[in-house]
Amino acid sequence: MKFVAIAGTNKIGSTNRMLIEFIRSRYSYKADIEVLDISGLPVYSKVPEPEVPQCVLDLAQAISSSDGVIISTPEYDHSVPAVLMNALEWLSYGIHPFYNKPVLIVGASFGTLGTSRAQLHLRRMLDAPELHAFVLPSSEFLVDHSLQAFDDNGQLKDGKLTAKLDSMVDSFIELASAAGSVSPRQYEQEDMKRYAYVSSPDSPVYDEWRSARGSSAEDAA
Repeated sequence: MKFVAIAGTNKIGSTNRMLIEFIRSRYSYKADIEVLDISGLPVYSKVPEPEVPQCVLDLAQAISSSDGVIISTPEYDHSVPAVLMNALEWLSYGIHPFYNKPVLIVGASFGTLGTSRAQLHLRRMLDAPELHAFVLPSSEFLVDHSLQAFDDNGQLKDGKLTAKLDSMVDSFIELASAAGSVSPRQYEQEDMKRYAYVSSPDSPVYDEWRSARGSSAEDAA
């Protein structure tokens, strides 16, 4: 089993980086986990024809060739950091490595809520048509007061919290194993044109599309 992991931050000493490293180390006997860096990506700017930087293509290739993605997000102003949103925007523009890709969301914060609102927002983002990821359902892993959560060796101090993470990772591995039996569908440029057409409120099939997509269609419109 091969996973990639992303810390949604550009802060060197982030506790979300510590959480990702803890996951990589603790479950190394269960999966090969490669940590990807999104901090150096250029700021996303949409142009008529896809011009995707090589650094983004490299990220997309790593995600596409993995069995699943683990994302650890901080929370800023009830949402995900700009650096994580920037990466997701690049990774949904002309290339679609997240399509049907299993994703596990975790997060650490200095405060008491442990990135719960950012995780909710991230789930909605990953449900967008151009991302279309398969997020592990009914799961939240929240590390609150994260400055005090790790010991000097980078291990989580809370045994119950660690046990919960053990269970979630096992569930994620099961999800990734099941998803691996389904061949991922590759997007083409015509698919992008079709999504742009049906998701426009001016489209004659917009109401049908919105009904099929449910509440996420409101977000994509």
